[in-house]
Amino acid sequence: MTSLQPDDLARRYIRLAHHLDAHSPSFIDGYGGPAELADRTLRPVAEVKAELEALQDDVQNEPDATRRTFLEAQTRAMHTLARILGSEKLPYEKEVRGLYGIDPVRADLSELDAALRELDAALPGTGPLSEREEAVRSRVTVEPENLLRVAEPIVTELRRRTQQQLGLPDGENFSIGLVNNQPWGGYNWPLGNLQSRIDINTDLAVALTSLPDLMAHEGYPGHHTEHATKEAELVRGRGWFEHSIQLINAPECVVSEGIAMNALSAVMSEQEVGEWLTGELASVAGLEPEAVQAALHLARLKEKFSSVSGHAAMMLHQDGASQREVLDFFQHYGATEERAQKSFEFIAQPTFRAYIFTYSVGSGLVRRAVERGAVTFRELLREPKTPSDLRV
Repeated sequence: MTSLQPDDLARRYIRLAHHLDAHSPSFIDGYGGPAELADRTLRPVAEVKAELEALQDDVQNEPDATRRTFLEAQTRAMHTLARILGSEKLPYEKEVRGLYGIDPVRADLSELDAALRELDAALPGTGPLSEREEAVRSRVTVEPENLLRVAEPIVTELRRRTQQQLGLPDGENFSIGLVNNQPWGGYNWPLGNLQSRIDINTDLAVALTSLPDLMAHEGYPGHHTEHATKEAELVRGRGWFEHSIQLINAPECVVSEGIAMNALSAVMSEQEVGEWLTGELASVAGLEPEAVQAALHLARLKEKFSSVSGHAAMMLHQDGASQREVLDFFQHYGATEERAQKSFEFIAQPTFRAYIFTYSVGSGLVRRAVERGAVTFRELLREPKTPSDLRV
């Protein structure tokens, strides 16, 4: 571990994050810095808010522009959370902007309806669309007892490509576990010291066709790679200890999810993924290549529905729609009742109610920034970026 110690800005930032976490558990997604700064004393929100305002002022004196911009964005989000915890009522759109530095985006319903017609025409059979979708997925389901075995060669190959194409810090690693009763499908928990834990939720059936993207998203070269690389480069390399802590309701998540959403395509082409799934991985999982090919086609069609969850969150939190109305919206666009309930659980959960937009908005910001040459994927893994940086 580094012999460096956090400076005054980082110490205050880390302490105040822990005080906010005492009021809003799960605000801190991971922490690997000095234990003495992890003080979760439940202090009055007004005091924390006042100290955040002082920190915001002092951040302006940071001479490094890259560090200053990152801390400005992060402390603005922390101040927004303190306002919410202090019972200030923010409209949902302002909550999303204040926490993440992005605008929430509604779906274009005419585009969704066109995608729905395309999906309906593409799937065999005449029954309800959701049942026909599940029939395709059921043929490529990996049972929980086989998930870790099937994931192993995926992780091995993704790690090899990430090391070769992007680089990895010495000593990084993660473990994988299976969980249930969670609102998400997969999760990366940063543990510090270049380590992570990845959990795969088995509440819903896991399709083989989703596993490469899931392992890239959470592991190589997604969340684990980003957190471990930034710990090595920024904390150990530059002494910027604010990167020893990850905050879930802050702009860093927009960039982090943008990285993760584009992770698989950063190291492997779509054609390579398809050949891998229908060849080696189908064999490992004991599945028919034709079934895998059909599920891949379904997955590509379903990409056009990525805006559904964000629109549903706007219905719920901005428009005041009922739970039943939101569930019906999910089901209208092809979700089974079970999948609709899981999606609703995510957008209704206090920690994730505004988080949902980090996926779609972050994905677009990262993809467009890389495409126009404003930043490389390698730089995104190593440099602190804000959503505003990627819009320039």
